[in-house]
This record gives sequence, structure tokens and C-alpha cells, in this order.
Amino acid sequence: MNSKETRKIFLSFFQEKGHQLVPSAPIVIKDDPTLLFTNAGMNQFKDAFLGNAKPIADRVADSQKCLRVSGKHNDLEEVGVDTYHHTMFEMLGNWSFGDYFKEEMIPWAWELLTERYKLDKDRLYVTIFEGDEEDNLEEDVDSYKAWAKIIDENRIIKANKKDNFWEMGDVGPCGPCSEIHIDLRPEVERAKIDGKTLVNADHPQVVEIWNLVFMEFNRLKDKSLQKLPAKHVDTGMGFERLCMALQGKTSNYDTDVFMPSIRKLESITGKKYTASEQKKDIAFRVIVDHIRAISFSIADGQLPSNTGAGYVIRRILRRAVRYGYSFLDLKKPFLYQLVGVLNETLGEQFVELDKQQQLIEKVIYEEEQSFLSTLEKGIQLFENYTQQNPKTISGDFAFELYDTFGFPIDLTQLLAIEKNLKVDMEVFEANLKTQKDRSRNASKIDAQDWVELLKDEKEEFIGYDYNEAKIKITRYRKVNQKGKDFYQLVFNLSPFYPEGGGQIGDTGFIDNGEEKIEVFDTKKENNLIIHFTDKLPKNLKSDFNAEVSKKKRKLTAANHSATHLLHETLRTVLGLHVEQKGSLVNSEYLRFDFSHFQKLTFDEIREIESKVNAKIRANIPLNEERTIPLEEARSKGAMALFGEKYGDVVRMIQFGTSVELCGGIHVQATGEIGLFKIVSEGAVAAGIRRIEAISSERALDLFFEQNDMIQELKSKLKNPKNIGSAIENLQVENSSLQKELESFKAKAAGSLKDDLLKKVIAKDGIQILIEEVDLDAAGIKNVAFQLKAEVNNLFMVLGTKKDAKPSLTVLISDNLVEEKDWNAGTIVRNLAKHIQGGGGGQAFFATAGGKNPDGLAKALEEARGLV
Repeated sequence: MNSKETRKIFLSFFQEKGHQLVPSAPIVIKDDPTLLFTNAGMNQFKDAFLGNAKPIADRVADSQKCLRVSGKHNDLEEVGVDTYHHTMFEMLGNWSFGDYFKEEMIPWAWELLTERYKLDKDRLYVTIFEGDEEDNLEEDVDSYKAWAKIIDENRIIKANKKDNFWEMGDVGPCGPCSEIHIDLRPEVERAKIDGKTLVNADHPQVVEIWNLVFMEFNRLKDKSLQKLPAKHVDTGMGFERLCMALQGKTSNYDTDVFMPSIRKLESITGKKYTASEQKKDIAFRVIVDHIRAISFSIADGQLPSNTGAGYVIRRILRRAVRYGYSFLDLKKPFLYQLVGVLNETLGEQFVELDKQQQLIEKVIYEEEQSFLSTLEKGIQLFENYTQQNPKTISGDFAFELYDTFGFPIDLTQLLAIEKNLKVDMEVFEANLKTQKDRSRNASKIDAQDWVELLKDEKEEFIGYDYNEAKIKITRYRKVNQKGKDFYQLVFNLSPFYPEGGGQIGDTGFIDNGEEKIEVFDTKKENNLIIHFTDKLPKNLKSDFNAEVSKKKRKLTAANHSATHLLHETLRTVLGLHVEQKGSLVNSEYLRFDFSHFQKLTFDEIREIESKVNAKIRANIPLNEERTIPLEEARSKGAMALFGEKYGDVVRMIQFGTSVELCGGIHVQATGEIGLFKIVSEGAVAAGIRRIEAISSERALDLFFEQNDMIQELKSKLKNPKNIGSAIENLQVENSSLQKELESFKAKAAGSLKDDLLKKVIAKDGIQILIEEVDLDAAGIKNVAFQLKAEVNNLFMVLGTKKDAKPSLTVLISDNLVEEKDWNAGTIVRNLAKHIQGGGGGQAFFATAGGKNPDGLAKALEEARGLV
């Protein structure tokens, strides 16, 4: 059974059981501060489990893209070394929201595995939760009884909280689980050792394939468990492991999920994959795994970067490149060549790969090029370091390579072994720990549990229609981040727009007549609108007037609507390949990232600005459809963006021919935008351009500023008819005068050289010249090398205070450097202390600058003392 059939059977089975099939959520999470990536199938249903949102149906099934590389589910370093861990993987899942429970789910699981997939019943084992005293939880008797009706009780294994109590993280929905494991070992091995003893023992061929989680609790900050409003089912079956079992393989990588990519990599490298534990074969597995995580993340809108989720993707990509570089002798970009094969394998199920293949390839290629350059630079730095004949490779140096230049530590170790050296890993690890602790503390958010003041089924957002409202606080909690305490408040209804869709959150205040509390930010978490304040009201239960900062909201709305007009205009001017790849909208400016493969010309920018401003002058009214079925919105031309999660019902924003799905705040007619001006355009990544623009008052301010500048220029240029021609004439005149000045300087330097030659003193076979001169740095360097060419055995120190900026230049003849082991760099650094400066250079020539002109005489005096 091939992988496509395997996925189809799963989805069809649960569709028969009354489940609604839903698409995979994006692999990159944008609206949950506790997660960077979707790490489990249940992530997109978290709000439903917590009771903060109504699920789209009581029964749901899907195939979810997941990524596990950080936090509680950190599998990255195991990927490629074993045969069953992955960064990106598919999770086949089904969910019940307060509908069926253990009695129905367990028989269904057995039916699917043994009757539809026809797995050997004698190879299957199940585990159930044995209970836990610390959490005061009893054994999961219901699951045991349900399994006992189906299989021999000898195949039911009781396991502890670590293995059989599923928790999404430190806080959040959780519950006991029942895992189904399969023994894939040959009959000979099965006869020797009972498979039951190998369950949960990290045996590569006795693995878990399906986890049935029975959500009943919510883990609170204080570690206590709170009953959820209803009981839910959340199951996850590893697609890759299931394919391994159904295809009779002993490694996920031997299935048709990965083998096409492995075959392509064989053709690129000229090497054969042999499924061994050799570094070469580990490299094959690392690469074909990592290309999936990288490609899906880029397809969902996450570009490699130096922060957050982008840093994780860059780290995965560089790990793949590093393995190819070190063990497959791949010194040129190669990863991007695997995207096409991946699309052939998975593009039918996940259309975002097919639609964006060219962009994904281009981004990966540029990232590879950049990192390969880094590797070359790191190797050169390593070679320079080892020329000093160290006994060991300093842990500080290894960490500098790693931290500053992105050079992998294991590659440093490999280079060290080649030179019979060891890396001081103890110091390296200490540096790494310090860095991680610093980073963790900087980003750590310590949130206390919610304090509920008022029962409220749903917090209503009224910000599309109102800027202020009478509200009550329903719950609050205290939060600490970077050592600062603040509070998060939830209202029964809110006019404050929470950050989302690129638009920043509203600010404003709440007022009860006795005190006024500033709301400095608004965000959304688990479907709750959360208002940030520096302090709590004294009377939390009073009625408040909540008011949004109206001017800021108005300017933000203008920028957001301008963004929509810009998006449509880019597609008109540049082509339909243009798609939004990111945006930021606030009251100051708008930023728009889009797919395009070349720099915009002046004429293109002018045309875009003209078309957008024409739409603004047309004063096109807003047509808002607040609740419209997704498919109907699409039929009206609304664009759905890759990487965004949409429900069955969406909000559609239309300004004439501009139609988009959007939850943000907008103007009532385009005329309110006033004016639109692009202020910058440039590259963000391969195939991704970024426009920054302003509108409304800011655009008008810029017009006034530039007009004032032009008027001032005209005045200074004596009001010429053509400013451009006047400036060009000045430039020509300036260039001519500059050439004359350089000529005078050259003559002066030649004269100075003759004077300096007369001041050279011979002592013990060394020609010594130590003088203060009236030249700039370029002039001194020119004279110095002329003197070097004419004077043998020269030791020269020249100082200057030109323009009140002291500097020193040291030049030593090459033979003196060799014979006397003198070093101009060391000498100039020591002399520079007198002028409160520093510098360096090569052994024969070095310079230093400083702040203290009065110390120049002392520096030259010390130089004379040296010889």
C-alpha cells in the first residue's frame, strides 16, 4: 500500500464515521504566544478544548503538518541518527468535541488498523495510564475495559504519567492516553524476545504508531489539574511510521515517503544510500527529512531569519547543508534541487508546495549560498588560529566561530581531529549555556493563572462598529517578562482590536470615574482578547468605559486599507505571481512583503503610486461582508493567503476590484486615506521584496518636508530655473577643484618626503625615522611606502594631529620583521595608549587613531626609546 492510499483510507474511514474533513492548519503558528510551530494535530483546536471557541463540528479529522524541534517535543538532534524521528511529520488525527469518548474510539482504532489496513493483530500492543499519586489520578480503568473486550489482556500494558498522560506543554489541555505500538522485528527476533518487553524502550522496530488521547483536564500554572468543560478525544497517528508498517519496512526512510528524495540525492552526490549508521547515510536521512520542514515552513510564509521561528528554520537548513558539506562532499547548493521531488510526493495533498515551488527553491538556494560562504570563512579562521600552534582549540574560540560566524561546533571538532587537536568542549558548553540562559530569560514570559471575576460565555469584539463601550472585567492575570510586571485583562466585550493579520493591537484606556488605566497593547490568545495594563484598577468589579485611541486607530485604518490597494496594484503592474508574504500595519507606516524576483524600477514605483492614489481619489466605498462562507468569498475573487488559517465563515473586505479576506480595521471609503507614498523598496530574501509606505498625515508631512527642502536649495543656489542643472554644475566644479587639491597634496607630500629623508638617523645598521607630520592618513600611507621603497632597514613612526584627530603610523622593513621579530601591529597598539586610542595591522605596517592630540609627543618619545 503506497503512502497516498494510506492517507486516503484514514480520511475516508473517519468520514464514514460522521467526521468533517478539514485542511491542515499552517505549520507556522501566528496567533499563539506559547508556540512557534504546530507540534501536534490538536493545536488548531486548542480553543475548542478550553471552551473559548465553538468547534466547526463535533467530529473532525485531518492530516496535519507538524514540526517538532524545540521545547518539550525537541527531536532535532535525534533526526537522521535513528530511523523514526523527524522534524516535520504528518499527523493523521481525529477529534471528538464533547461527543464520543473511549468506548467508541478504542474499537474504531482496532477496526481501522486490523480490518482496513490489515495489520497483523499479533504484532500490536496497547498501553493505558496506570494513574499517578502526585496528581491524585486513578488508573484509566475505562480504557482497560474497552481494550480487554478486543485483545488478550496480556497485550495491555500499564504505563506511567511520562508515557501515558499527554500534555501539550507546561500548561494547557491534557489527559490520559492509550498508545498502540507495533512490533516490526523479523520472526526470528520475535521468537527470542517478547515484544511486550520492548514497548516504550526506544527500540527502532517496536514503535508507537497511534496515540489516543482522552482530554479531560486543563493543567494550570500552579501544576494543579482543572476539569475541562467537556470530555474530548484527540488522536494522532504518525503517518510516516504507519507507512513503514504497511510497506513492510524497518525504517521510515525506506518508504515511498522518503525514497524519491533519497534517489534524487544519490544522483546529485554520486553516492549510494545503504541505510546504515555510517555518517554518510545519516547525512542522507538528515537532508531528506530537513528539506520537508524547510519547504513547508517557507510555503506557509516563514522565511529563514535570525529570530523566532525564522531562526529555527535557518538552523534546520544549516544542519542539512552542514551534513552534506561534511559527509557527502557537497560544496555547492544542493538542497533546492530536492524541492521538485518533494512536490511530486506531497504536492497533491498540500497544494501550497505546488503553487510556490519556484519561490521555495529560490529562498533555499540563496540561504545555501550564504551559509556555504560562512563555512569557507570559518575554515579560514580555523586555519589561521591553528597556525599559532595551540595545544588545544580554545572553547572560547570555538564558541566565537559558532556564535559570531554560524560555524557548527561538530565541524570545528572534525577539523581539530584532522590536526590531532581537541576542542575544549567544557568551556564551549559553558559559553553556550550562558547564551541560552540569556536568550531564555529575555523571552521568558511568566504568566500566573487567570483570576475569574465574572462568568461570561463569550467575549464579544465590537471594534468594527465602536471605538468605545461600557464594559466589565471578567478575568485578569499577572505577567512578568524581562523582570517587568504587568497585567492582562479580559472584558465581557471589547472595542479594542487585538494584534493580528499584520495590524498592531489597539491602545487606549479604561475609566470608571475614579481612576483611568492605560491599555498599552491588545493581543489575542486562545481566542481571548487580552488587554495589557501596567496596573490593576482598585475596584476590579466596577463598570468601566473602555476607549480606543481614536487618532491612532484612524491612521492605522488608513494604512491597512492602503495595503489592500497596494496589493492589488502590485498584481496589476508586476503580474499575478505577486502574493503577499507578510505585512505590518501601524499608525506610522505600512510594510508589505511580496513575491517578486527583481528590484522594482523607478517607473514601476511611480506607476504603482499613481494607481493607488487614483483609487484613493475615487473615494471607493468599503463593502464589508462580515460573515460570508469561505468558498463564496473565493468565488467573488477574494485571495486566501498561504500560511493563514481560515474558518468556514470569513470576513471579506472589498474596495472596488480589491477583494481580500481580512479581520482588520479599515476606512469607510478610500478617500479617507488621503495620500499614499512609497518610501523604500528592497529585498528581504530570495524572491521576496519589501515595500514600506506612508499614507494620510504622514504622507502629507513628507510632501511638506521635501517641498521645504527644495525651496531652501533653490534659495541657496540663487533661485536657478533648473535645480538639477545647477547641482550638476556645482558637482563638475567641485570635481575639478578636488583634482587640483589632490595635485597640490601630492606635490606637498613629495616635498615632505625629501625633508623626511634628510631626518633619517642610522643606528646599529637600522635607519630610524620618528617624526610628527602635517598630513592626513592617506597622505602618510603614501609617503611611508615611498620611503620604504627608497630606504633599507627602515624603522619608521609617523604621527599627526591633522584636524585635531591624532593618529600613528608604524612601518618596518620586511627583513627587520624577520630578523628582530618586530611587529608593527603590537608596537602601534602600545603607542596608541598615549593618544587614548587603538589600532592594528600587519607585522610590517600598522596604524592607530585616538582622541587625545596632547599625547602624541609622548607616543613618539616612547617610540624613540624602543630603538
